[in-house]
Amino acid sequence: MAETPKSNLQLVAAKAGVSVSSVSRVLNGGSASEDLARKVREAAAELGYVPHASARTMRTGRTDQITLAVADVGNPVYVQMMRTVTGIVAKAGYRLVVSSTGSDPASQIDLVTSLNRGYADGLLMSPLRITEDLVEAMKSSRLPIVVIGTLPADVELDNVRADSATGIGLAVEHLVAQGRRRIALVNGPVDTVPGSARLAGYLAAIERYGLPTSSELQVTATAFTYRAGRKATAALLGQASPDAIIGANDLLAVAALKELAAAGVRVPRDTAVVGMDDTDAAELATPSLTSVDLGSAKRAKAAAKLLIRRIQEPDAPVSRIVIPPALSIRESTGGPA
Repeated sequence: MAETPKSNLQLVAAKAGVSVSSVSRVLNGGSASEDLARKVREAAAELGYVPHASARTMRTGRTDQITLAVADVGNPVYVQMMRTVTGIVAKAGYRLVVSSTGSDPASQIDLVTSLNRGYADGLLMSPLRITEDLVEAMKSSRLPIVVIGTLPADVELDNVRADSATGIGLAVEHLVAQGRRRIALVNGPVDTVPGSARLAGYLAAIERYGLPTSSELQVTATAFTYRAGRKATAALLGQASPDAIIGANDLLAVAALKELAAAGVRVPRDTAVVGMDDTDAAELATPSLTSVDLGSAKRAKAAAKLLIRRIQEPDAPVSRIVIPPALSIRESTGGPA
């Protein structure tokens, strides 16, 4: 009778001088002494043996992966979030997988459905649009989910959000203190969570200070992107002469800076500009951009910690965290270089 070939686990066990069950326990994250764990890992490394991920998942019910879903991986806000989340989840023993879903809730629903098949241990989601179908998909998911953004008050899911309304109020207060009276808003789509919140915050602040609220001072870009911001600002300058412009994010505000320069408008002497998010783009802009810090890194850190807690303690009470805003003053409103 021919000799049966030894399995990879048997080879690692023979190399380490331990039992197959000990090898399996160590490589699947079970308890073991430091000496045993070292022997097994050294033997596995020498033999080039890596446990099959899908088989390990079936045995342990874990993938050791966390997914971060964002609308646009090129947006500086999401880049900051990715950097922060990567460090947090790595310390907890997880790998981060990033998914760019765009702004369509249907894509996010598809992602939730897919991950429910066992491809991740948890999901961090930052949706631009919240629909009833998306909320239902998240609520019915077996996967632990934490939302970075605003949810309806009756949705029992962990979430961490910015206070956009207060943030845009800080921007208006700063501009009013400089004597600015015709303060315009270059917003993103108002059917999105940030677009709606920032418009509401702008209108409330404008009313609070008794400033003009004409529709000519409000334009809506087709997206929260630089290119869309250039077109929206050009439309604004074609219909109004603002002495200040607030961009609903830094990309829209940087676009406003470029469009103002192209039109021969001096910043901040003729028109001051404020952005939102306080990303690297704000400091790199010329002139450097005053921006509202909405705490993207803090939001990401808090959300990652909530998700790890939710994975470890499925029955923990739901947490809702609001990160307060702050204003970073730079050259575009007459601040220091």
